Amino acid sequence: MESVQQVRLNTGRDIPAMGFGTWHIVPNGRATRAVLNALDAGYRLIDTAKIYGNEKGVGDAIRQSTVSRDDIFVTTKLFNGDQGYKSALKAFEVSMRLLGLDYLDLYLLHWPVTGKRLESWRALEEISASGRAKQIGVSNFTIKHLKELFAASSIRPAVNQIEFHPFMYEDQRPVLEFCQKEGIVVEAYSPLARGTMFKDNATLTSLAKAYGKSNAQIILRWCVQHGTVPIPSSTTPEHLHDNLDIFDFALSAKDMQAVDALSNGTRTCWNPDDIE
Repeated sequence: MESVQQVRLNTGRDIPAMGFGTWHIVPNGRATRAVLNALDAGYRLIDTAKIYGNEKGVGDAIRQSTVSRDDIFVTTKLFNGDQGYKSALKAFEVSMRLLGLDYLDLYLLHWPVTGKRLESWRALEEISASGRAKQIGVSNFTIKHLKELFAASSIRPAVNQIEFHPFMYEDQRPVLEFCQKEGIVVEAYSPLARGTMFKDNATLTSLAKAYGKSNAQIILRWCVQHGTVPIPSSTTPEHLHDNLDIFDFALSAKDMQAVDALSNGTRTCWNPDDIE
């Protein structure tokens, strides 16, 4: 297996080019086992959130692991109900206590909550200045939300985490290109569309056969070649290893276009525009 590549953030620091997502991995004991397995498999980017209900389990795994804390990139997110300046500062402290960590590598606004996202970002800027979050960023922000943030803040997000997979490529292409132009790394959550569509897809199956890879590996490689950082989630050891084993090949330009063409508007999570 090839080592995980790194992507440079606008802070000058690096983020692993592949991460491990923990959404729906509960309770805490199960999350601990899953994260330990992921770290053993070679993952160094671990993504959680308050709303996932497993921050304690994730933190326990990081402390129990033989992997140095400095080598693990840990992300959590501010819950919508905690947004606002004072409540965001308080929520950060709660997350840090649950995780049991001295610092975070990345703290994200989980959604662009109307009327609160700018004051929440002000709190994140203060947290960043304290050094307790090495990077701050956003999740589910559209171009409109990002432009609003640029106009009202002094720190630009290091990351925008969005739903990104072949089946909604054309929908997310504008925000991807905007972020890349503005120096913001896009993290791809649900990169496999929650496993609902790719297994029997003829295009992906044909490419998998040609490259000697799985359908999932073709998608994850496609995500990486589009400049995103995919964060798939799995508790199956075989899938953990397979998902990470995508750095020893590259899709041709023609094959990238074939995967692009699978876009059909399928979304597996909420539309950020509907949050308004």
